Amino acid sequence: MKRFILLTICFLNAGVVTAQEIVVRTGADLLVESEFDRIAGHTVGLIVNHTALVGDEHLINLVHASPKVTLGVIFGPEHGLRGTAEDGVAVKDGVDQYTGAPVYSLYGETRRPTPAMLSGLDVLIFDIQDVGARFYTFISTMGLAMQSAAEAGIPFLVLDRPNPLSGSYASGFILEPELESFVGQYPIPIAHGLTVGELARMIQAEALLPGLDSLILDVISMENWTRSMQWPDTGLPWVPTSPNIPQFETALVYPGTCFFESTAGSEGRGTRNPFRQVGAAGADGNEIAAALNRKSLPGVFFEGVEFTPEPQSSTDREPKLNGQTIQGLEITITDRKRYQPVETGIHVFHAFYHAVPEVEDFLTRPEWLAKLSGSSKLADMFASQTPEQIIASWQDGVSDFMEKSEPYYLYE
Repeated sequence: MKRFILLTICFLNAGVVTAQEIVVRTGADLLVESEFDRIAGHTVGLIVNHTALVGDEHLINLVHASPKVTLGVIFGPEHGLRGTAEDGVAVKDGVDQYTGAPVYSLYGETRRPTPAMLSGLDVLIFDIQDVGARFYTFISTMGLAMQSAAEAGIPFLVLDRPNPLSGSYASGFILEPELESFVGQYPIPIAHGLTVGELARMIQAEALLPGLDSLILDVISMENWTRSMQWPDTGLPWVPTSPNIPQFETALVYPGTCFFESTAGSEGRGTRNPFRQVGAAGADGNEIAAALNRKSLPGVFFEGVEFTPEPQSSTDREPKLNGQTIQGLEITITDRKRYQPVETGIHVFHAFYHAVPEVEDFLTRPEWLAKLSGSSKLADMFASQTPEQIIASWQDGVSDFMEKSEPYYLYE
């Protein structure tokens, strides 16, 4: 029989983290340590991907091996159970080779578990490492699965994991209701500053999705995590959460540079530094970098670069501008605690918007910019306002959100 095998690579600034340095213990760690007492005697459904690790073992294997619980079905999110599928690519159902359990994709023909998929289950468990950005679809999968669990009358258990960006940074537009989509399911900022467990509590209590009044929601909280912690502070090794988030630094810049998906330019896919490199035809990378460096934005240095997007492996699809050498920027984090992902992304996008020869040849998907940012006004704001004015426009909304979300905090 073939076991579920995972390759874990650590890219932390401090180097490889040893077991002795690990300080944060996840909800999955604590559930396994308890020998599954919370769910003993139950048949469980797992919503997981390759990040659902307990040490070097996968939760699927541990549940399957336990005499106290029965593994019923497995559900996988965008990028698939093993996190190798490209963004936006539908994933097919299958069977787990090691356990024999059916694997249902929640990023294929259906985005939420159906009653038939949940038949025979006593509890539905969510254990996926998120990156703390509203448009990263794992939290949309969680909310829709909560609705399915409520309709089926089964409890929903979240095994909590850290927010890599910390629990103290929230920024960006609050999603406008008419822009709701799978990349924006809730009226929260782009960077929301919550763990998945805290967000699940808020989704239910604030009715951010309908039909959750009857849901029995439980969260197994982490030990030793505090709101000021970014990922390197946790002592946990970074597992690439998707093909284009290979390291923590990528996750840190992602909430701001993801806006480049709405352009004819490159967000760095097809390079060794996705989202840390951005560029566009007709731009002068050195000139833009110099202008941004003169702003002395906190915690960051910009360097003009040339790069050529191309598939990085035989299984990758062709990226935008495949094979074309373009000019752009490489973003280097000089102080991760001071770095402001969303604010920096606004400055970078604004600089390119006004540097390319023809704006309409750069911002080619304004509707996607609206969905990502949560604002139908942002495209026009880039044309008429400074980055500072754009950033100032969301501050009241973020302040209100942080006040509203505080009752759902599980950590100080």
